[in-house]
Amino acid sequence: MSEAETIHVADVSEGIGGDATAEPGSPVELPVVDVLTGRSFITGKSGSGKSNTASVVIENLLSNGFPVIIVDTDGEYYGLKEEYEILHAGADDECDIVVSPEHAEKLATLALEQNVPIILDVSGYLEEETANELLLEVVKQLFAKEKRMKKPFLLVIEECHEYIPEGGGMDETGKMLIKVGKRGRKHGLGIVGISQRPADVKKDFITQCDWLCWHRLTWDNDTKVVGRILGSKYASAVEDLGDGEAFLLTDWDESIRRIQFHRKETFDAGATPGLDDFERPELKSVSSDLVGELQSISDEKERRESEIADLKQELEKKDRRIADLERELEEARDLSDMADQFAQALLGKAEAPYRGGGPRAGPERLAGAERPDDAREGDDGDQSVLKSYDEAVAATEAHAEDAAETETETAIESDASAADGGAEIDADGGAANGDAAGANAEAADTVAADADASNADPVTEEETDPADDVDPVTRDDVAESALRFDDAIELGTREAVIEELRSRIGTLPELSRGMLRHYRREGASDPVAAHIDAGGDGDSGHAYSRHRPIRRAGLIRHAGRGSYAYAVPDLVREAYADRLDEEQVDEIVRAVERVFVPPAELSYPPDADPSEVGDGAGADNGDGPTFDDADGATTGDDGSEAAADRGRNGADADTREADRTAAETGLSDAARRFAERSER
Repeated sequence: MSEAETIHVADVSEGIGGDATAEPGSPVELPVVDVLTGRSFITGKSGSGKSNTASVVIENLLSNGFPVIIVDTDGEYYGLKEEYEILHAGADDECDIVVSPEHAEKLATLALEQNVPIILDVSGYLEEETANELLLEVVKQLFAKEKRMKKPFLLVIEECHEYIPEGGGMDETGKMLIKVGKRGRKHGLGIVGISQRPADVKKDFITQCDWLCWHRLTWDNDTKVVGRILGSKYASAVEDLGDGEAFLLTDWDESIRRIQFHRKETFDAGATPGLDDFERPELKSVSSDLVGELQSISDEKERRESEIADLKQELEKKDRRIADLERELEEARDLSDMADQFAQALLGKAEAPYRGGGPRAGPERLAGAERPDDAREGDDGDQSVLKSYDEAVAATEAHAEDAAETETETAIESDASAADGGAEIDADGGAANGDAAGANAEAADTVAADADASNADPVTEEETDPADDVDPVTRDDVAESALRFDDAIELGTREAVIEELRSRIGTLPELSRGMLRHYRREGASDPVAAHIDAGGDGDSGHAYSRHRPIRRAGLIRHAGRGSYAYAVPDLVREAYADRLDEEQVDEIVRAVERVFVPPAELSYPPDADPSEVGDGAGADNGDGPTFDDADGATTGDDGSEAAADRGRNGADADTREADRTAAETGLSDAARRFAERSER
């Protein structure tokens, strides 16, 4: 490093203003330490020579071995490489090395510790944020290192109004430059700000400067700044300055001089292009070691970027895989739902609860018969019972029907209770309620028809393509599930089927049994007609309340449009999976009906004329019939008739045993196995 204490950069010029004691042509020298550690502002309109002045000062410092960092916003300082070994760093291919914010610490180290002058060319960055971040990090590193090293060093900032504007909007980079201007001197870090618009530069920076150089300015706002700082006579004189001529204000000698700066000696890359061909001079290159050190940082950055790109790509693959798995999971759920519907269709078709009978406590084994709906849905114990086939069938078949029926019956009962003390409603009100009931029943009929359609046409395995982990459901599996009752009960026998159906009928109120007889006789009818025929009134609320136990016991089924059909024969057929002939079905049905149908009426088919039944029933002396007890014997006022019945029962014992054997042969293998086990 040179021992020179001053640098010769200009000579005194003639004209208005300046130090009158100095002769024109006298040399103007600047003290090196004040230039390196001070704060300076060089301004002038475009073409007035401000960039030339900065280059002259930099050439003198470099010639004496004092390193600098030049922040080049226009790419015009690379001409210094014609004479000096300077590291040109930036984003262009013309640069010695392409740098990024990751290189900031290494650049500061090269400049301060290895005395490497650097041109930080930020003109090639496409993203302004990247350039600002690079400058911010470099200045931070310089300031931090200078606090420890205390080495005189100069930072030159071109177009400083872009970083430290007067009008506000200053970012972190501008704040850091202001910090260097205020506190850098004590650490040895100086700064030079260059701008063609002094009015746009923050005045806090200008007023802190040790030396200022005012080239030609013509805009009123700019000349007013000159007038406030130098005086009014300089505000008018600054408009007449020639190229390279300036007013120089220095704190170290408290003088204002009108001077003419020297021309720069290196290639002027910032000169306005002419018509002549542009010839780029031969530039000096920097040491390959310096570039290698920076290149290693670049390589490390590229490696990290490559790793990040790979990780992002892997993350995208995993995201796509997650999306695929979620789609497969949704498809599996759909398949599971289809498999459940398939199984429910098989279970609903088989009607297996009646194939093997059930416990004698009929209401407890039915699908919530005689129990409130909310208790049936919310009770944990009933959930376990639903696992039996009996509850599953009741839940799947009656759910849709119950929803519509409950709404209809609730509306009807509400209307009935709103009447005065349960009095009969008038004809118009009855018609309205009948219309509402018919509409709701029709909606329920539609839901029930859909359920019947799904049961009647179960989806095949080929059509549903169920998941691999869903085992097929065979008829034996359905039978075994249906016949899984307590070991204490006889299973799979004719008597078990009869007893089950009798137990259901036995739990019905007397008026409900009368309604069931009406359905048997009529085949299909509505609850109000059945209620009147059984001896009740015409109140629809009363009719539906007595009708509900029959429906929940499964003894009647919805036939559409508010009508219900007698279902006992169907229950017998389904209990044996349609393996009995009609004669065997009729024999079992008659055995069941003895518990609620008068003996005289048993001899007539269900759709017989009521007058004919009435004539036959007159043999009971008008006192009303008495029905079979649990053993099937018939008692009444006429002992001889009872004795005749017992005789007929005894004579038919062998026939019933043969029929029972024939009926049991209609059961599946699983049902026979359960029957044999129960008999043992």
